[in-house]
Amino acid sequence: MPTYRYEALGADGQQTEGIVEATDSAQAVAQVRQSYDVVLQIEEIRLSKENHLERLQKLDLKAFSLMCKQFSIILKAGMPLVQTVDLVGSQTSDKMLKKLLTQVAEDIANGWSMSYSFSKRGENRLPPAFIETVEAGEQSGDLVRSFERLSRYYDRMTKTRAKATSAMIYPAFLIFVSVIVITIIMTYAVPTFASTFDSMEMELPLATRIVVGLSDFFRKYIWVMVGLAAGALLMFRVYASTDKGRLRTALWGITIPLLGKITVMTAASQFAHTMSAMLSSGMPILKALDTSSRSISNAHLSEQIRNVIPGVEGGQPLGECMLACEDLPDMLVQMTAMGEATGSLESTLEIQAEYYDNEVDTLTTRALSILEPAIICVMAVFVFLILMSIYLPMFSMYGALM
Repeated sequence: MPTYRYEALGADGQQTEGIVEATDSAQAVAQVRQSYDVVLQIEEIRLSKENHLERLQKLDLKAFSLMCKQFSIILKAGMPLVQTVDLVGSQTSDKMLKKLLTQVAEDIANGWSMSYSFSKRGENRLPPAFIETVEAGEQSGDLVRSFERLSRYYDRMTKTRAKATSAMIYPAFLIFVSVIVITIIMTYAVPTFASTFDSMEMELPLATRIVVGLSDFFRKYIWVMVGLAAGALLMFRVYASTDKGRLRTALWGITIPLLGKITVMTAASQFAHTMSAMLSSGMPILKALDTSSRSISNAHLSEQIRNVIPGVEGGQPLGECMLACEDLPDMLVQMTAMGEATGSLESTLEIQAEYYDNEVDTLTTRALSILEPAIICVMAVFVFLILMSIYLPMFSMYGALM
């Protein structure tokens, strides 16, 4: 819905300004006139093209977590909101956040609420849980507690993501080295030996002929293969960006052995963390469910949580509705129902979040302990087969000379 900035005169003749949301300018004028006698000016607020391009930028979770921490500390010191946003913006090193906070400070000075400004300026860039929590803090009059919760929440997420990233560095390096080594052998080493064998006019073993043929094909069509691989990857990304493709690929993601279980445990952790944070900030359960569903990175599991909302809205218990979420862990569903029945849903979900964080760490470590030797073994087998196919003719020549 469009947003309009207005200037108006009240009954006492004092000029004031603010913002309203309306379908058009006429409706905006009608809304302003309900509170003020004279409307002096009204204009639609439009986001610039630069802002639309900036929406494609990814959020630096570490800088964002630090920003929430700074907000909680400075607001606790009693500094006014506009000066707080200005100060936090001047201290952040992230360019996107710095520009965003500058705009938010200007909006607040012009009468916008903080949550409304973040939702407009940070659309598609800021997490829904952040905006909803800030809004809940504004409504309860306790922004300090809201930012303290956000600081703890995103600090945990930052540490979890850092662990996952560092854990994947070594396997990614192994795969990269494997591809480079096999490429060099097939494009440089094998052709050198093949030319030597051709000059000897000897009959080559079947394994050697296969490897030489593959090497020739590899050298002639390597860029075609790269192009086809890039095209296939692009087509997959386009398909995954559609609604149907996103759900289908998300479903595939949870069916992969071991890695699929990590995905499910990660989604359970995301749901428990977000739901606990939203409920502790005083958010209604329906809104908390909607926000929590959007925080889950797997689209299939996110859709299952979203499908729970109509049942809860109709008066059914949350735990009973979550029984339909077949792909979520049974313990999460059972503990949610227990927490709801005992009136301790928030604390129960917080305990569950810590449990699933530990499960993700354990499963990730186990997956890496299997993946790393598997990559080394596969690489060793490929190199061994290639080298044996090259040395077989040499063994034949040596046997003929004896």
